[in-house]
Amino acid sequence: MKKIIIFLCLSLIVLFIVSLTLGKYPITLFDLYEYGLYKLFSIDSLDMDKTILIDNILINIRLPRIIAAILIGASYAISGASFQAMFINPLVSPGILGVLSGAAFGAALSIAFFDNWYITQVLSFSFGVIAVLFSISITYIYKDKSNSTLILILGGIISGSFFSTLLSIVKYTADPYDKLPSIVYWLMGSLSFVEIDEILLFIIPMLLSISGLILMSKYLNVLSFGDQEAQSLGVNTKLIRVIVIVLATFVCALSVSIGGMIGWIGLIIPHFARLIVGPNNSILLIVSALMGALFLLIVDNASRLILDVEIPIGILTSLIGIPIFIIALKNSKKGLH
Repeated sequence: MKKIIIFLCLSLIVLFIVSLTLGKYPITLFDLYEYGLYKLFSIDSLDMDKTILIDNILINIRLPRIIAAILIGASYAISGASFQAMFINPLVSPGILGVLSGAAFGAALSIAFFDNWYITQVLSFSFGVIAVLFSISITYIYKDKSNSTLILILGGIISGSFFSTLLSIVKYTADPYDKLPSIVYWLMGSLSFVEIDEILLFIIPMLLSISGLILMSKYLNVLSFGDQEAQSLGVNTKLIRVIVIVLATFVCALSVSIGGMIGWIGLIIPHFARLIVGPNNSILLIVSALMGALFLLIVDNASRLILDVEIPIGILTSLIGIPIFIIALKNSKKGLH
């Protein structure tokens, strides 16, 4: 298992370096090496104009979106794996509690009535969290708590449908010549607007949330055997669920606020990670995060290079994810054990 993790880490490092060279303006690995010497040791082997140009391309354009792809891919994948373990259902995705629908509504609301990217991010994150709180609050309506997991899933379906309806209302009332195209484009997902300041702001909270989910992996292993077995082992199942939901919701809401709606990662990546390393969440969550980062970084590179114009990344993840999910359904009967 350690060899798999090391292999994925090395693959991610190699892909990270290669991704820095990919784009409309060619930067060779040797240019990258000379640029690194300049930044680290002030040894300038390139002419100053080329150094300034490479610095601008790398720092302001490629590096932020590469880091964003890694963070978002890892976040969706580990959230999906965590929810699948918690609900004991391999067909669960990170949007099960409505976070994606809520975040989409918040962003659309901001785009329709404000003209500020930071307000869009704040409202996207806020309504993502509100949607999950709404789904959780629905569970308190029911007096019978014997099947709290099913009620929570139903609450997520209700919350997701509610905020999807609100999103439709915003799209219907938005200016069809100005605001509506921006909303539609955002909903398709893109990392083209990511800036280095955003990465510096979000990287620590996202890494802490991902680390927190990894630390919860041993408790998720116990939860996968059912509530009664977990409680007999002294595990506070309610507290564990709350912590997992908070961490997964937080990191998913941040991911949507950065890159828009990027689907399928949290559903398909844990399937393939489980096929490789098995159901042990202590390993599965780490492998899922690494595979998610690799997958989204590859797709983002493809979105930049396939055509002369950039393809929204959410389109590619859906085109790739749908057939992969059909294949993965063959293994869904195996469950999580």
